Amino acid sequence: MTDPAAFYGENGYYVARGLYSKEEVTAFRAHFMALREEGQKPGDFTGVPIKRTADPTVRAAIPDEKPDPLQQYPRMLQMHRWDKTSLDWLVDERLNKILTLLLGREPFAAQTMLYFKPPGARGQALHQDQLYLRVQPGTCMAAWLALDDCDEANGCMQVVPGSQNWEILCTVPADTTQSFTDVTVPLPEGVTPTPVVMSAGDVLFFNGSLVHGSFPNTTTDRFRRSLIGHYIVGDAQKVGEFYHPVLRMDGSVVDLGISEGATQCGVWVDQEGEPVIELVVKENMITRAHE
Repeated sequence: MTDPAAFYGENGYYVARGLYSKEEVTAFRAHFMALREEGQKPGDFTGVPIKRTADPTVRAAIPDEKPDPLQQYPRMLQMHRWDKTSLDWLVDERLNKILTLLLGREPFAAQTMLYFKPPGARGQALHQDQLYLRVQPGTCMAAWLALDDCDEANGCMQVVPGSQNWEILCTVPADTTQSFTDVTVPLPEGVTPTPVVMSAGDVLFFNGSLVHGSFPNTTTDRFRRSLIGHYIVGDAQKVGEFYHPVLRMDGSVVDLGISEGATQCGVWVDQEGEPVIELVVKENMITRAHE
């Protein structure tokens, strides 16, 4: 049997299989689809516009005449601030127990998100959450609940095991025909992300520095809905302004400072034939998540 803490320590992520029942997942899907059908909610994000190109080497995922599915099903943000179901899930004791095991102490809760990813929707380019949350000291942690069975076809997550030990990388432009965000992080030669195939009810926990993203949904009839919570280490003193107010796992507000914008990030350089990360000073780094 896999030791969750040991696996997480080595790989930067851990999947808790079947943490939520089929009945619970069905209720979550119905709840959030009903909220979406009500219309616009605070924090909705449809993604960046698709920048089409005449370059035949770049795939065009969505023809000009076909609307972007994310316009109809934008991602929801910070639902726990106005939806009790989301708040109750964010501070669920089942999540708290595993987060505490992996982090070494009880975390603070900072964010909720709901991704619908309908058929034909773009994925999300590789990135690191800590770039956005800017937790000081320490890092953030995500809990990603699959509300549908997910694989490469309908846009499952992909991760780079071991990258939790990397510095925060400088971003580069992403292919917006494939990603609803417009930045990504480069990988050194020979490093390939690992797909994380999940069943509805599984929860993926992963470190804030872990490089991760998701595939586009290339199916015609399958959603890939997911409910996500972002947490920060329980001894953190600061986090980005967007994530305030921060909550304890009993739902009470904890008084944390606002972290400053990041000024350093890493670039890959060759050192004696091996890729290593070198920190550089970079102005105008991203300070708010699109995720």
